[in-house]
Amino acid sequence: MLRTGIVGLPNVGKSTLFNAVTRTHKAPAENYPFCTIDRNLGMVTVPDRRVEMLARISGSNHAVPTAIELVDIAGLVEGASHGAGLGNQFLSHIREVDAIVQVVRCFDNDDVVHELGSVDPLRDIGIVNSELLLADLATLENRRASREKKIKGGDKDAARELQLIEKLQPHLDAGNPALTLELEPDQRSILREFFLLTAKPTIFACNVDENELAAALDHPGRHPPVSKVRAYAAEHLGAEAVVVSARLEEELVDLDPSEAAEFLAGMGVHDSGVSALIKAVYHLLGLRTFLTANEKEAHAWTIPAGARAPEAAGAIHTDFQRGFIAAEVIAFDELAALGSKAAAREHGKLRVEGKDYVVEDGDVIEFRFNVS
Repeated sequence: MLRTGIVGLPNVGKSTLFNAVTRTHKAPAENYPFCTIDRNLGMVTVPDRRVEMLARISGSNHAVPTAIELVDIAGLVEGASHGAGLGNQFLSHIREVDAIVQVVRCFDNDDVVHELGSVDPLRDIGIVNSELLLADLATLENRRASREKKIKGGDKDAARELQLIEKLQPHLDAGNPALTLELEPDQRSILREFFLLTAKPTIFACNVDENELAAALDHPGRHPPVSKVRAYAAEHLGAEAVVVSARLEEELVDLDPSEAAEFLAGMGVHDSGVSALIKAVYHLLGLRTFLTANEKEAHAWTIPAGARAPEAAGAIHTDFQRGFIAAEVIAFDELAALGSKAAAREHGKLRVEGKDYVVEDGDVIEFRFNVS
């Protein structure tokens, strides 16, 4: 399963956000730096109204949503790339994840200590990104030395790697993450083997005060810290910035969904910032959802974007992929509009697709297979 790491400076709300998103109290979230030392792992249900609706349409007994894994990583400080704070441990944990949620403090609170004594979102982002860049430059320098030795022995793969390193180093030296460098497809494949920190897709979580959440969600342009983070994310990474109130969301963990929704509505909030964050992370990882249903359950399944029908079948069971014959497909929105599979069949909306069909997000599928 793909993992997303929650990173940021100490005391910006990483562990609080982790608890809110995973709906647990697993991660310590105290008001002092480095209250998180060991990483925390948690499974996160991906909000998806479609699977609940499909259960009702199909008369299924229950609904099974998709899930992703989150990792709460210890706070980073300036100098982490040289081992300061929990730097080496922090960086090694980031190398193990597939995407990054960078939590940025966008609230003032004298009772919550900031490591640097003041709230400045762009300064904080700059520190985190600089440390990741420095760590990547060190990685490239070490790799360059080893590849130069191999080239002397006639290693062609090492020569291709060195070409890429020579293209990457000036890009990173200029303060640009590896993710933003234009590369050919074969170079992208080589880059994945470098495990660079700045090559990981990133999303920003703007952590605001609970009393500012409604205004920040409805009018982010009027919240200066959020505006700054969004502008930075778009300009430097082509990335998204999502507004959340980690403290408020953590308080909702012990409430049932209806109570939580009522509480949020009382604050003028109609959709959870955390819900939006989870959905954004799911797509950041390059994941898509298809659906199946029978009388027992409606089930949401995770596949990589661009997966073909047999690969989707394999997400359910390897036998489905091995014996794949065809897939009966309808888009969820079409099925919901018609109200039943019988009505969809009557209106000719069910399609039979073969092995080359690229599954779309929200497809409702019944697979035909034969394993002899």
